[in-house]
Amino acid sequence: MKILVNGAKNFSEVPGLDIVLSYAQVAFAPDEVHLAKELPDSEILLGWDFRGRELSSQWQHAHRLKWIHWCGAGVDAVLFDELIQSDVILTNAQGLFDRAMAEYVLGYMLMETKRFIESWEFQRDRHWQYRLNPMLSGQRAMIVGVGSVGRKIATILKAVGVHITGVGRRARTHDPVFERIVGQSDLLQAVSEVDWVIGVLPATPSTENVFNQALFTAMAPSARFVNVGRGSAVDEPALIRALENGDIAGAMLDVFREEPLPESASLWQIPNLVISPHMSGDYTGFHRDMVHQFVDNLSNYRYGAELFNVVDKRLGFVPSKL
Repeated sequence: MKILVNGAKNFSEVPGLDIVLSYAQVAFAPDEVHLAKELPDSEILLGWDFRGRELSSQWQHAHRLKWIHWCGAGVDAVLFDELIQSDVILTNAQGLFDRAMAEYVLGYMLMETKRFIESWEFQRDRHWQYRLNPMLSGQRAMIVGVGSVGRKIATILKAVGVHITGVGRRARTHDPVFERIVGQSDLLQAVSEVDWVIGVLPATPSTENVFNQALFTAMAPSARFVNVGRGSAVDEPALIRALENGDIAGAMLDVFREEPLPESASLWQIPNLVISPHMSGDYTGFHRDMVHQFVDNLSNYRYGAELFNVVDKRLGFVPSKL
């Protein structure tokens, strides 16, 4: 059994993977040249760089490939037509980043609610300015995307007293986490009722520009927008207009259409916008945890058990079982 690691040079970049050497051969393909060389006799591909798009150009060499494990929750970089139409199984790192992303979202919400940036500015100016801040408890959040990340965010926010509405592909009742789940067709009507809109959508054709001018206009002027899903879900010019015009109170973006975000991008200069470099799900030690997750699934593969986190390649994500 040969495992090909795409997007890494050696074991030092993939901590803990050497544990498989007792029963598997491991090769590394940091670029297209090595990928073309090593792919023909590889049975498993570990996509270490979740942004990597080299596989599509070398797909003609994938003669023995049976399983791809992609080290990211989003798999848009690897969903090209030939793979979608093939029998190759695709799994992802769903679940690994959920808690970190939920804490990240909660951190931003607390920062804005308790006006920590304003406190820091007063401190910098040595200005003692007493003021009252609202409670986060009792506020209302809408989480657009009710997969594992959205559910973990909902769980964390519920613990501090936030009321949670979910938005899924279809409306559902009696969900154990969300107070209610509305269908995406009802998004514009429901969004006017909340204080926070949190996007955790994957990058698929159906999620392109879900967060657009109509949605920002429908939001309350006091509401804020957060996106930790994929940048393609946001109409960035529309968000800029909404922030500049005061249609919404503020926003936080961790993901963008172009990454890294160019220095020339208009988003850098927009008031009431917090920018972070696609890091909400990453945490100290996550590389080793990604390897552990892969090795756990590899054990299932070796012994003929069902793989977990199997992506529906036509949908572009792991379907919810709820």
